[in-house]
Formats: sequence, structure tokens, C-alpha cells
Amino acid sequence: MAEDRLLLTGNVLSFDDDPAANPDAVTWIESGAVLVEDGKIAWVGRRAELPGHLAAGASTHTYGREIILPGFIDAHVHYPQIGVIASYGAQLLEWLEAYTFPEEARFADPDHAASMARLFLDLLLAAGTTTAAVYCTVHPESVTAFFEESEVRGLRMIAGKVLMDRNAPDAVRDSAASGYDDSRALIETWHGRERSLYAVTPRFAPTSTPAQLEACAALLGAFPDVYMQTHLSENLDEIRWVRELFPKARSYLDVYRGFGLLGPRSLFGHAIHMDEDDLGLAASSRSRFVHCPTSNLFMGSGLFDIARTRAAGVPVLLGSDVGGGSSLSPFATMKAAYEIAQLNGRTLAPEEAFWLSTAGAADALSLGDRIGRIAPGFEADMTVLDPESTPIIGQRVERAESLRDLLFAQIVLADDRAIRATYAGGRKVHERR
Repeated sequence: MAEDRLLLTGNVLSFDDDPAANPDAVTWIESGAVLVEDGKIAWVGRRAELPGHLAAGASTHTYGREIILPGFIDAHVHYPQIGVIASYGAQLLEWLEAYTFPEEARFADPDHAASMARLFLDLLLAAGTTTAAVYCTVHPESVTAFFEESEVRGLRMIAGKVLMDRNAPDAVRDSAASGYDDSRALIETWHGRERSLYAVTPRFAPTSTPAQLEACAALLGAFPDVYMQTHLSENLDEIRWVRELFPKARSYLDVYRGFGLLGPRSLFGHAIHMDEDDLGLAASSRSRFVHCPTSNLFMGSGLFDIARTRAAGVPVLLGSDVGGGSSLSPFATMKAAYEIAQLNGRTLAPEEAFWLSTAGAADALSLGDRIGRIAPGFEADMTVLDPESTPIIGQRVERAESLRDLLFAQIVLADDRAIRATYAGGRKVHERR
């Protein structure tokens, strides 16, 4: 349970809009305060301006010069792959065969799934992340384990059972019919329960038959407020494989269009190798792309062009894609996104990166009225950032001449040591030792 009344004091950072389009969208309050009542933010402002009757009786957590900001959002991550993070020497299709499928087969065991769900959520909260779009495995037990552990912690999480009925070992394969039935039962059990939300999750087109992709569309039709998450155009060999399997489709994205899987609640991970027609189709259908920069670099998949994609009108979120990605830390994700933008001859301002990881992601997930901001009425999902968590960051922050300098130092140099505390629904769910 959340504390009934909680007062956090420190510097406060939040975003009302995309700072790349609106420089006034950044809210920065020095010596600020955030009052939480019954799991929601009740008041935000300068500490000196907080009315005494509001502060009376609140449990106070004092953070001095540290920064209170919205909890980070990871829009693409595989909790069963924690065990294979940092595995050597493979690109996408080889990675799946050598590491992913054998590891995911273990999640048929409910005890193993529960143990890994606990570890994953401990690590996620230590990174300051309070919401994620999570891939489970083909086994319903993996979903149940994840949501049970998430619910205990009071987290706002999106997750779903992977659907995969071909081109995979028997131990990680379902059928079109069983995948539909299992997913429907899980949706009816978990979607909208407490803070849990469900995503229909075909792994990617090569591992689902047309019948299974049709079943995914049927689920989305029966439950229009659930999400759909999958992979798209991550790797050139993968794209060639999709062309062989679906020769009538114009492109990889067109495969999903043909089965009715595009829309404002559809999250396509990677989406690196896209032509102008694909970008136009994504924009017109209001589909979302999730940029997974550490994974793209680690797997040698390619360089996602975030500026080109957003200019085409396609909303972009950021994802760690662990275990293909190399870190759950949002700082590592933002840093790699900045570096890839540089390689594309662009730039990614630190304010924009933080917005993409908080309010921008919440908006893209249709949750922008509930999470992603430090503002009255919002769910009290927050992380507290120590801006001088290591000596090298501390000396850089001493030289900072602007908020941009301070935030960029975190992106380039910080890791989970910078996360002083994490709150979910007004409850402290992580504290740095």
C-alpha cells in the first residue's frame, strides 16, 4: 500500500510537451516539493510555497539537491532474456537460435519464471524505470509470474505472452488456436486489473503463421484497448526471410498491415530499415516505433534514424531491448540514441531524450493522462536522481552552466548508481544502498 500522505523535497524536473518543439515545455523547480496523497500527486511547487495545512501530517523524504522526476519508461524489453544478456558473437537470427530460445524454454517452469520476474523487476526499479512494455515467453506461466510480481509492487506495466507457432523449437512454440485461447484468458485475467495492462505479442512475422496473425487481429478486435507489440525490420537477413515467407506483401510493415495489426496502440520494435512508403503507412495508421539503440549497436543491426522517423510523423519511444540490448539503464539507452543520431548526422538534445523516456513515452502509450509527469492528479511514479553520483559526474556537474549541461552529463556518464530512490504509486519500491 502507498503511504497516505508523502512529501518529497528536492529539485523537480518534468516535461509538459516535446522540448524540441516547445522550449517552454520543461518544468524545473529548484528547492521544490511534491506532495503525494493516496498514490497520486496532489501538489507540486517550490517548497517555501507549500501551504502548511497541506504539509501537516505528511511523511517527509528529503532529497536536497537531488532531482525528483517521473519514473522512466522502457517501451521494449524481454524479461526472460536477463539470463542471456552479454552473450557473445551473434546477429539477430543466430542470437535467437543460440541463446534466446533455449533460455526461454526454461520459463515453462512457474518457479523459474517467478524467480526471474523478481530479479528483472528488482533490476528495472534500480534503474529508475517504473513502466515497461515487456515480452514474456510463449508459456502462459511466464505472464502470470510477471504480473503477479508486478502487482505486488504496485507497478504500471504492459506485458504479454509471446505468440510463435512456426520456425522455432517445440519447447517455445504454440499453435494459432492455443495462442489465441491462452492470450484471451490472460487478457481477461490481467488487463486493467490494478495497474496491469496487456499486449498481444506475436514475436515477429517469421515465427507466426498467417493463421496466428489473424488470431492476433481477432484478439485486438475483441479487446480494442489492449496493446500489440512485435518486431519490425531489425535485421537485413530477417527482412529477406520475411519477403520469402510473405511474397505478396510490399514490405515487412505491409505484412502487419495486411493482418490488421497497425494502429495507435501498436508498438513496433526496431523499425530500422524503412522506406518512405513505410514511414507514411506508419504515420497514417498512427503506429508507434520503438528505438532500441544499445541492441542495434550490440547486434550490428543498423542505425535507426530518429529525426527522419519523427519528421515523418511517426511517434518514437525508447527501449532497452534487454537481452539483445546491453543495459536496463535508461541513461545507457539515451546515450546510445544520442550516438546513433550523431552517426546519422543529427543530434538528440538531452531534454528531448529525457522527454522521450518519460512524458513522450507516456503520451505514445496513451497513458499521458496518468503517468510520465510530475503534476497534480498523476500517478506518483517517480525516480530520484543523484546528479553527482560518482566523482567524474560530480566534477562535470560543477562546471555545468545550464540544465542541458547537467542532464547531458547524466546521459553520458550515469548508471544505476545515480538512482537514489524509485517510487511507484506513492510507494518507495527501491532505495540505493
